[in-house]
Amino acid sequence: MIQTVIKRDGRIVGFNEAKIAAAIRKAMLHSEEGEDEELIKKITDRIACRGREQMHVEEIQDLVEFELMKSPRKEVARLYIAYRNKRTVARKAKTRSMFLEIIETKSNDVTRENANMNADTPAGMMMKFASESTKPFVDDYLLSDDVQDAVNHNYIHIHDKDYYPTKSLTCVQHPMDKILNGGLSTGHCESRPAKRIETASILCCISMETAQNEMHGGQAIPAFDYYLAPYVRSSFVEEVKIIEKLSGEDYSHLYDVKIDDYIIRNLDGTDHDGNRVREPYKGEERVLQHAINRTAQRVHQAMEAFVHNMNTIHSRGGNQVVFSSINYGTDTSAEGRCIIRELLHTTYHGVGNGSTAIFPIQIWKKKRGISYLPTDKNYDLYKFACMVSAKRFFPNFVNLDASYNYHEQWREDDPQRYKYEVATMGCRTRVFENRFGEKTSIGRGNLSFTTINIVKLAIESMLATDNQEQRINLFMSKLDSTLELAAKQLHERFCFQKTALAKQFPLLMSALWNGSERLKPTDTIEPVINQGTLGIGFIGLAETLIALVGKHHGEDEKAQELGLKIVGYMRDRVMDFSTRYGHNYSVLATPAEGLSGRFTRKDKKDFGIIPGVTDKDYYTNSNHIPVYYKCSPQHKAEIEAPYHKLTGGGHIFYVEIDGDATHNPEAIMNIVDLMDKYDIGYGSVNHNRNRCMDCGYENAQKEMKCCPKCGSEAIDKLQRITGYLVGTTERWNRAKLAELNDRVVHK
Repeated sequence: MIQTVIKRDGRIVGFNEAKIAAAIRKAMLHSEEGEDEELIKKITDRIACRGREQMHVEEIQDLVEFELMKSPRKEVARLYIAYRNKRTVARKAKTRSMFLEIIETKSNDVTRENANMNADTPAGMMMKFASESTKPFVDDYLLSDDVQDAVNHNYIHIHDKDYYPTKSLTCVQHPMDKILNGGLSTGHCESRPAKRIETASILCCISMETAQNEMHGGQAIPAFDYYLAPYVRSSFVEEVKIIEKLSGEDYSHLYDVKIDDYIIRNLDGTDHDGNRVREPYKGEERVLQHAINRTAQRVHQAMEAFVHNMNTIHSRGGNQVVFSSINYGTDTSAEGRCIIRELLHTTYHGVGNGSTAIFPIQIWKKKRGISYLPTDKNYDLYKFACMVSAKRFFPNFVNLDASYNYHEQWREDDPQRYKYEVATMGCRTRVFENRFGEKTSIGRGNLSFTTINIVKLAIESMLATDNQEQRINLFMSKLDSTLELAAKQLHERFCFQKTALAKQFPLLMSALWNGSERLKPTDTIEPVINQGTLGIGFIGLAETLIALVGKHHGEDEKAQELGLKIVGYMRDRVMDFSTRYGHNYSVLATPAEGLSGRFTRKDKKDFGIIPGVTDKDYYTNSNHIPVYYKCSPQHKAEIEAPYHKLTGGGHIFYVEIDGDATHNPEAIMNIVDLMDKYDIGYGSVNHNRNRCMDCGYENAQKEMKCCPKCGSEAIDKLQRITGYLVGTTERWNRAKLAELNDRVVHK
């Protein structure tokens, strides 16, 4: 008697004779004589009783064909065979169609899922072939039935599902002092510790590139200025030693001389316009200034090389540049300020022909007393950062003064205070609190995250009742059960990830992840990865509120109250999950790119067009006010700010400004002031930037039809898609293009 069945994907499930009966009945319904329940039961019982204890699904279908051919209903056998063949062809055709679209480089939601990846190149095609082939394997082998059902029915989305079988983690904040002081091993060769700024810059690139090939998310350096500052000084000493060799003099007493700042000055006493500002430098003073000049020039070249490399060095099979971020701004030493200054100069001038650098995502650490107020040591660099952001979109700004970004051990006089400063990853990911180790961003990251389609829960609740109170209660009940499922799924993925061996991640699990130095190559990574976070995200709060109460949170106070109740409830539940499962769960304001349209497309098919909810090609990102809603930056800040405290896994505040921001850094400073006033954790400013796709020329005119430099009409917009820049909107998917077209200026 049949007990279990081996499915086509290899899974073993319990035998269900009702499925045999249903298949025969379906074939009979297409015949002239119709159903014959007695024959259906007779064939079903015979197969169930005479089959082996475990059989393959194909063998069972063969038996059905055989029994039907022996019966008086041979025409049903022919219909059953035809249906079976049709299903086989359909399964193959779906894969074939998808692969052909990749081969033919068609622009669709599969090939444009990630705007940072060129899916038209051979390496890009291989990535997509692998990605689309792997996802069904995950569904069939690695997901529990209830999770798979929730994915199939559009309730949740498992991010980076194609990387699930690799057991890889999402992202990490690199403790670059370990690499710079101890060198690194990429698995193919080893590098020595850095001695000068050029080497330190290159090691930063190599560290992020190597780790990118071991992970499926982004790479970040949490304190770029602090980590590189010592190599400014060592390079300065190197320059003094060169002068010693040339002059035959002993200047060793200058090795440790106090330097106020590494500012390049003409040795003849003139300014950059040739005007006399002081007497020419002479003697030892001249030696000192010359060494400072040479050091600053070397730092500038090292920063140029760093930015250039991060935009040209490819990872992931030679197809995608490293999704990189760097945090800086609070090192007030002369050497740290030199790193910041020259990095900003490099960013301002651009790469190549003056184009805006897409990576790394640069993040200014805004801190009262250090890098924000006019009396702060780094205020001049803060103003410069705002000027650079006004032209190049970066840096973004992380608010160390936000109430939830406070660290009890941070002290202004601590030379290693950066250890207690929150650092942000790329488009918004935040890792700081830690139940299983030190509270820090360094050497930690997100393990994986899953997003809930709260809009669908709201639509189902809306359709179930006209009573608003009942509708909201029903939604909250649905949300609760979906949160439970998401937490369970993330725990199951963690249990799979933790079985990976340290040797599978040669750099990550030897030098980057906190505690990894204790692991042997054949140890599992279980003892250290629980310091990472598991994120439960959400998308479409605005559409959710419209479905529940008729208005979104930007236009109605009661809607805002409900929005905060929803996200606050999510925050409370993840705290419960953290205790129950023993993990660092957090709420993430999901940076939806491909997901933005995927959820909407399926919901629109199931529920039709619902005004304000499914009438666009996208759902609004996380807790943002809809991009089409006209309001002031202050109003947007007032509404979105409270959600940042609730979304400890990551968040961002955007403002769209009008016109040419290049010569208006005050506009950027005003936005940072709003962040300070309203306790906003992380923010950035979007503005207009045209780019010639032929020569790279850029300007900030409202419209540029023809390039004034080369005459080309191949003009595109440089824009931020979720938190990072994309050099061409050609790689944007349909949903994000629709959102881009709907964006309005906040004024």
